[in-house]
Amino acid sequence: IGEAFISFLRFLRGKARFRGSDLALIMQDCGIQALPIVSLICLLVGLILGFVAAVQLVMFGAQIYVANLVAISMVRVMGAIMAGIIMAGRTGAAFAAQLGTMQVNEEIDAFKTMGISPMDFLVLPRILGLSLMMPLLVLYADLMGILGGMIVGVGMLDLNVMEYYLQTKASLSLFDLFIGVFQGMVFGVLVAVAGCLRGMQCGRSASAVGDAATSAVVTGIVSIIVATAIITVICNVLGI
Repeated sequence: IGEAFISFLRFLRGKARFRGSDLALIMQDCGIQALPIVSLICLLVGLILGFVAAVQLVMFGAQIYVANLVAISMVRVMGAIMAGIIMAGRTGAAFAAQLGTMQVNEEIDAFKTMGISPMDFLVLPRILGLSLMMPLLVLYADLMGILGGMIVGVGMLDLNVMEYYLQTKASLSLFDLFIGVFQGMVFGVLVAVAGCLRGMQCGRSASAVGDAATSAVVTGIVSIIVATAIITVICNVLGI
């Protein structure tokens, strides 16, 4: 982790050596290619939130507030958490497997022999790529979750689409959006660091690669939950 931080400082000073094409490929893999699974999961999460809220609120004649519940929960917390967990299982494991395979094949040692820093060339592009794409994935996850809630509101509660939209818009603020995007960026860094860390710690056997991928997923998800708890407490103390 310390070496990755030093590598990031070298990047800020313009001295880190990695290929821009590698960063672009990683961003493509973490961004566009992740949209289908993010769409499916977050749409279903929005549907579930909307349905559970509707069952309770309809008894009080307050079904319009389904829009508030779904919007606030998705934008502030659930969108970032679901996107983070998806990327931990999808991309974090991939990072660990890729770097672990390089360890098995002694490619990491070859980089060091040639005087190329593995942190700069392999780890840094992965951390940058995922941390840059996660905020965009979180925004997309929020949108899909709200769409899922709207499907419940319009189809089950007979709400008007425009009415649901206006209620959603009124319930959200820029602070809510900022908190969700900030959490997404933090989760991106945590997942990428967990994947790269477990990959670089991988042993020199085939089974070790599988263990590294499993450990990366577990570490990433636990880190996401802990970070969510910390950020939630801080926001509560600050009153935002």
